[in-house]
Amino acid sequence: MAHSPSHRFGQIIGDALETAIRPILQAAATELGMYLDAKGERKVRGSKRKVAWMDGKGNSHDLDYVFEAGGNDEVIGLPRAFIEIAWRRYTKHSRNKAQEIQGAIIPLAEKYSDQHPFLGVVLGGVFTTGSLTQLRSHGFSVLYFPYESVIKAFAIAGIDAGFDEETPDRSLLHKVKAYKKLKPPQREGVAQSLRNQHKAEIDEFVSSLKTALTRQVAQVYVLPLHGLIRTLDSIVDAIMFIEGFDESSPHDSFTRYEVGVRYNNSDEIRGQFKDKTTAITFLRGML
Repeated sequence: MAHSPSHRFGQIIGDALETAIRPILQAAATELGMYLDAKGERKVRGSKRKVAWMDGKGNSHDLDYVFEAGGNDEVIGLPRAFIEIAWRRYTKHSRNKAQEIQGAIIPLAEKYSDQHPFLGVVLGGVFTTGSLTQLRSHGFSVLYFPYESVIKAFAIAGIDAGFDEETPDRSLLHKVKAYKKLKPPQREGVAQSLRNQHKAEIDEFVSSLKTALTRQVAQVYVLPLHGLIRTLDSIVDAIMFIEGFDESSPHDSFTRYEVGVRYNNSDEIRGQFKDKTTAITFLRGML
């Protein structure tokens, strides 16, 4: 089914956002010694061009960019950062898009929680304060290019990128055709304008990315626990149990290990394990 001119022009704006951010992400990946996976050819996935990762329940999620530790064109590494790009023209769609992004990335973050991956989103267009706050509350770093910035960037190439629900299809089709006629340097000029307008925000986003990916272990604690868990029916019963508990009595049998790893950027990863083998495996996964 053919897409409407508004949809096609929206795709063009989304592509411009990707063109603007990709060299920045690639530079960061190169500096950190990581592999940046993006849509396109990659030997390890054969004919498939999309970036896709499986969550813990076997669901596949398409992504825009993934930073991999130990990855290359022939080897899939460990995911250390998931970054999505999205464009929306109207506020009525922004909340749904935020939820869509969460639905794709949060399950992956949970599966690879031992890696504590960086979660990033690059947004363009019109997004409500509520949708941006929602993403940040779920641990996402947000880089936002407002609608006005997009209009200004396309104007560099002589294209009026403004449109709304009343804009005729013929006008949108004219914008699509005008963009297709642009030469590569002109398209790069649009991307460069986006970067120039939001240099401070880009620097902050990249700084957050680098901080997350270069974190160092500051402290590790291991707490071997003994004794059985007491399950009580009420808060009053729990208080009575604690008041009557004899802390000086001999320990009961071993119950579990609680392990926590604290990093120098305030991140913390915790785990509970019933035996030495799983606790050690957990810690070795962070080496």
